[in-house]
Amino acid sequence: MGHVRCSYRELVSKMKRILIVDDAATVRMYHRNILEAAGYSVDEAVNGIEALEKALQESFQLYVVDINMPKLDGYGFLRELRAQDMFQAPAIMISTEAEADDLKRAYVAGANAYLVKPVKPDQLLIQVKLLLGDAG
Repeated sequence: MGHVRCSYRELVSKMKRILIVDDAATVRMYHRNILEAAGYSVDEAVNGIEALEKALQESFQLYVVDINMPKLDGYGFLRELRAQDMFQAPAIMISTEAEADDLKRAYVAGANAYLVKPVKPDQLLIQVKLLLGDAG
């Protein structure tokens, strides 16, 4: 039984890419560490405007989005993203806001899941795997 060899570039191209959108560097690093440890390729954006620019230039299979950010918040980012004529990757909205109205606004804007900070690693990974079809 032979081993299949592939280059680092081929391996990275097979990894599912996730964009973390949050203005807090510590939160981005926390989410990045969880996702990279689970084998995902991760990129970051500090607000909705930067995230939209990256989404229009690169291909992501999932977005992990904070609500409260300067310039363009998470709701605005998802509304703008969903208005684009392009592949629509699922999005997990993460916020300190836990009211029912916040949840409703997130889904109306285009979120596929909603988690309340602080998010436990297993909570995040369960949602990521479900939305990417990696569960089981």
